[in-house]
Amino acid sequence: MSLELFDTHAHLHVPEFDGDRAEMMARARQAGVTRMLTIGTEVPTSRAAIALAEAEPDVWATVGVHPHDAADADAGVLTEIERLAGGPRVVAVGEIGLDFFRDLSPRDVQERVFRHLIGLARRVRKPVVVHCRDAHAEVLAILGEEGASEVGGIMHCFSGDVEIARRCLDLGLLVSLAGPVTYPNARALPDVARFVPADRLVIETDCPFLPPQGYRGKRNEPAYLALTAARVAELRGEPLEEFARRASDNARRLLRLG
Repeated sequence: MSLELFDTHAHLHVPEFDGDRAEMMARARQAGVTRMLTIGTEVPTSRAAIALAEAEPDVWATVGVHPHDAADADAGVLTEIERLAGGPRVVAVGEIGLDFFRDLSPRDVQERVFRHLIGLARRVRKPVVVHCRDAHAEVLAILGEEGASEVGGIMHCFSGDVEIARRCLDLGLLVSLAGPVTYPNARALPDVARFVPADRLVIETDCPFLPPQGYRGKRNEPAYLALTAARVAELRGEPLEEFARRASDNARRLLRLG
């Protein structure tokens, strides 16, 4: 079986992979992961994401400020993110959004930085990659108010229900499912996997975090995306190869990768 998988959200440049990055990338390619998007979360990781994307022809980068890091996003940080966002290997602005679960930055600061970076995405005409935890109402409202539908984007590691998925679709976003859709206690995610239209669904690992069932408690990596793909295809009643190819096409279309 020949799979064509696109890992739309990975942190390939983080220290957890420093000991075996080349081997990890080789395992990904052998598992059918033909494209990967490595995600910046503040200035140093955005620079590292770009450096990796410049070195690997099947890797692209995003730049952004994660809500956990919003408190440190002064004018200099935002100016540098804007400069980096213009790079040719940068295909989206992210990971941006709100996290009211861990609240590592004040909520008003998270919201201000989120709005600013949606504006940046509109200026550079690149889609957004959105982090949302315990803040769906606020994230969806801000995306609407700031015109994110002009550039589109991905609701990364989707954790809501069908009604929230419908609202994401109305805003022009793709819905991305990750390892948790494979868990026995996946709650609403199987219904979401069945509900999202075929042309609006993508998948991701969020590695090194959130490994799929069978690898829980271990470091996640892109090769395991095949397990998530298999579970989503099963839930949708679709052949795995067909689902994988279409999800990859959805990501390539959004990110303008031809």
